[in-house]
Amino acid sequence: MYVITGATGHTGSVAAEALLRAGKRVRALVRDAAKAERLKALGAEVFVADLADQAALARAVRGAEGVFLISPPDLSAKDFIAERKRLTQAQVDTLAAERVPHVVLLSSIGAQLSAGTGPILSTHHAEQQLRAAGLPATFVRAAYFVENWAGVLQAVKSDGVLPTFIAANQRLPMVSTVDIGETVVQALLDGPRGVRVIELSGPSEATPNEVAATFSRILGKPVKVVEVPLAAVVSTFTSFGMSSNQAELLREMYEALAQGKLEPEVGEHVRGTTPLETTLRKLLG
Repeated sequence: MYVITGATGHTGSVAAEALLRAGKRVRALVRDAAKAERLKALGAEVFVADLADQAALARAVRGAEGVFLISPPDLSAKDFIAERKRLTQAQVDTLAAERVPHVVLLSSIGAQLSAGTGPILSTHHAEQQLRAAGLPATFVRAAYFVENWAGVLQAVKSDGVLPTFIAANQRLPMVSTVDIGETVVQALLDGPRGVRVIELSGPSEATPNEVAATFSRILGKPVKVVEVPLAAVVSTFTSFGMSSNQAELLREMYEALAQGKLEPEVGEHVRGTTPLETTLRKLLG
């Protein structure tokens, strides 16, 4: 039996459904059972719990062959890194106490770095905590999510512009959440291999200019990149209701990206197969 946390999210749902198609037993860990009706209909066992509730997490993972662990965002956190470090440590302690044989962690590109990466630092801490606990673990270090462009779809469709804090010609690895979910499933099915690190990106790197050109091709109208200065990161995200702490961390992440710090480590590198255009078309509906 495999436990999938965040089972109704973009990545978790792909992983859960793929495992079910493979004939595996799946326990879908969710906060809202109503959102898991599709998974239940497909044969998943729906288990309602908050990932901060360690007693519930212990019950959920008991007897599992493997666990997919995801750390969802918390846009209201006042000290995201410290709060998330405490949470992931509690989760790792619970998984270790239950002797979970294999943990697949959704990590991030740049998680090998111990400072200067914004919210990505939380995945660095989670990786280190799993290592320290001696748990067999696979870290799926995903590149920039193609789905992140969903946040500017309105401007793309209505105004023909693609606002971004990333330089228009900066080439960076991007990956679809479909490919992340499928990579997670393969890692779970592969089973424990000590500590394994998978650097995951899409079929090819892309620039914001190429993203804009793809949107233009899909929509049949011009779409141009509008570069937004990094000085505007904090004010932009706090205007959407994000805490200033989280917004400052995002500014740091974009700075690291601009400086070329967020690169895969040398080692096992997996490329997804979902083309950029396929994901962008899906986003546009």
